[in-house]
Amino acid sequence: MGVPDASGDLSSEMEVDAFRHLFPLRYFERHLSESIRPDARPLGRARDTTLALGAVASAHGSALAKIGSTTMLAAIKMEVMIPSTESPDEGCIAIDFHMPPICSPIVRPGRPAEAAPVISKQLSDTISSSGMINLKELSLVSGKAAWMAYLDIYCLDADGALFDAALLSAVAAFSHLQIPIVSLNDDGKIVLVSEEDEGAKLEKEPVNKEKRKLKLSSIPFSLTCILHKNYILADPTAEEESIMETLVTVVLDSSARLVSFYKPGGSFLANTSAVQDCVALTRQRVKELQEILDEAISGMEID
Repeated sequence: MGVPDASGDLSSEMEVDAFRHLFPLRYFERHLSESIRPDARPLGRARDTTLALGAVASAHGSALAKIGSTTMLAAIKMEVMIPSTESPDEGCIAIDFHMPPICSPIVRPGRPAEAAPVISKQLSDTISSSGMINLKELSLVSGKAAWMAYLDIYCLDADGALFDAALLSAVAAFSHLQIPIVSLNDDGKIVLVSEEDEGAKLEKEPVNKEKRKLKLSSIPFSLTCILHKNYILADPTAEEESIMETLVTVVLDSSARLVSFYKPGGSFLANTSAVQDCVALTRQRVKELQEILDEAISGMEID
């Protein structure tokens, strides 16, 4: 009876690992030629995705989103502001995306990550252009008081497709958001009613008598793909993004309407066929993400 050659297996693994580090593109292309990726995913399949609502107890709305190892924590705080004269019946949304050094070895302490402001702007543009939130719903008293929603998204693990995970966490946080109760104070200003005061009888009638949810419509979801030669890889990891640099991000809403198409450079030209294939993959991904979001919301209602 033969004995397995453990040393031979170990040597083989070391050779494969060395080849992967010395010739990463050739290593990946060998897998692509067989329509498989090193993590055993088919080219068009996204990584496992999870959502947890209410991850931050002190926030008015929050969510933890994971796509593979990529992890985002989104939290919303609501504050009362005076609306602008141009939009007296509308509130505002401010979005900030953070990449602390713990999220990736390429992010250095004391140096802001280059991707952070780009993703912040991309998120703001996407949420605004999608029409997901009617800013008039954030109005309290026309011309005098409205809500400012501060959305902060923290990248806890940056393993590729950062915008996709950030957008998913943002959408989930707004789905979880409960707009707090506000009342008039003695000076006639609108102020937040603390949780301790909610059960007590207020001296003045509250402006909004109970917490409420935002009505969300045309919820946007995204999928980032890599274009490499004649291959399209959905939901790339950080390693794949560093080796094959041509990225395309497609954003569709829950009705499959195109919200945005984003291609930040890259050596590969996105022809019509490639764009259509990316949109088709995104359309399927939107259905998956909508189901994941619905399940997370249902889970919170049961709890």
